[in-house]
Amino acid sequence: MTATHPTRPGEWFDTGMGLDDIDAGHFRMDITTDRYTDRDYVQREHDNIWMRVWQVAGRESELPEVGDWKEYRLLEQSFVLIRGRDQRIRGFVNACRHRGNMLCNGKGNAKRGILCQYHLWSYDLEGKLKGVLRQEENDLTALDKEGLGLLPISVECFAGFVFLNPDPDAEPLSDFLGEVVDFLSPYHLDEMDVVLDVREALNCNWKVVMDAFEEGYHISGIHPELLQVVMIDPSTTRYHFFDKHSVSCAPFEVAGKKYGLEEQIEGIMKLPETFPSVTASLPRFQELVAEYRDANGELAFPEGVTPRTVLQTATRETLTGMGFDVSGLTDAQMSDNHGWVLFPNFFMTVRAGEATVILAQPHESGDPNKCYWHIISVMWLPDEYKDALRTDHIEVEEPGSFKYFLALQQDYEQMPRQQIGLRNSRLDHMSLVKEEVVIAHYHSVVDRYLSDAVQ
Repeated sequence: MTATHPTRPGEWFDTGMGLDDIDAGHFRMDITTDRYTDRDYVQREHDNIWMRVWQVAGRESELPEVGDWKEYRLLEQSFVLIRGRDQRIRGFVNACRHRGNMLCNGKGNAKRGILCQYHLWSYDLEGKLKGVLRQEENDLTALDKEGLGLLPISVECFAGFVFLNPDPDAEPLSDFLGEVVDFLSPYHLDEMDVVLDVREALNCNWKVVMDAFEEGYHISGIHPELLQVVMIDPSTTRYHFFDKHSVSCAPFEVAGKKYGLEEQIEGIMKLPETFPSVTASLPRFQELVAEYRDANGELAFPEGVTPRTVLQTATRETLTGMGFDVSGLTDAQMSDNHGWVLFPNFFMTVRAGEATVILAQPHESGDPNKCYWHIISVMWLPDEYKDALRTDHIEVEEPGSFKYFLALQQDYEQMPRQQIGLRNSRLDHMSLVKEEVVIAHYHSVVDRYLSDAVQ
């Protein structure tokens, strides 16, 4: 008797919209190029997006101990995140209330509180002004000190990520994310460890980075190695649009349309080059595949069984056997990567046991032709592997010196090429095709914020 499960959020894919269900006319499919090259756009985005929205500033695991802090920079703004004695992570403007001196640079620990090195004013972990050099001589009363604490910003955590909003009166993060919270919770991202953490400056606009990961239309041209396992069939892709965010998925299966069974198996065996956590499931995958070979080694699957479904079974059995709860995930989520876009700058591919996040951020110079991308890959690890596989943050100073895994390296090399093209003055807009509807939806949200229509 087959076990039944209550409705799981991942089942959205079974009833999700396909391309035929989407009215592309609902979105603008011509995207103006000045938003990628115009300095005025940088300032408009600064005022109407970056100073108003929730954005990921890192992982909770970066600040494990009381007093641990890190600086988060956004254009010319600097903030500090710090874990308090109550274990809560708080955020403040990174400036002393006395003369505005920057308090924190990089990362560190201030268990006894934050001390300004300029005139030795000190603050506790909750941002309250604790001490002033020669307080009595300078006629500062307790009442004065009460109003001179660090300026707070909004900080909340979800799925192991620290979200920051420069607006101290921001709506709750749960309201900003909405249904996304329920959709992502079954992945247990908060239980995963960081296995890649790299940030690097790129010669392109930050929205070029976002656009690059919002469609699979480019796979044939940029990632041909994935064609053995990713079906480039627009009719099978499914979409779900939220108010500000979106999720889409193209199944990981060729199903014999172009490649035979052995070639599909070979493609799955190469998946760790792009999706490292698949490695743990491959031994079980090979055992299950072997059960379908005859005495001569010929492979034949019965109706309803494909390399994709075998990978799903192997992944569920492997992760469950290692102690990771995947009961809230569908079989499709064992194999298929769901691509999440959280406005304004968060893209994530996620499947059972692992996720890779790409964060795009404007460059502090204000140059629209430059940005940063920040890659954070997380994976569920048994305790005995945590110390060996966890990694520290890498800030790449020499362009091209860090080699990403294959698919990311290919995107890394492509994006600056697009920016060069976008800078041509006669090209006044991009012309999207229907398969790029996620990009169209994303830019509709950008437009709403820039028109100040979002509450």
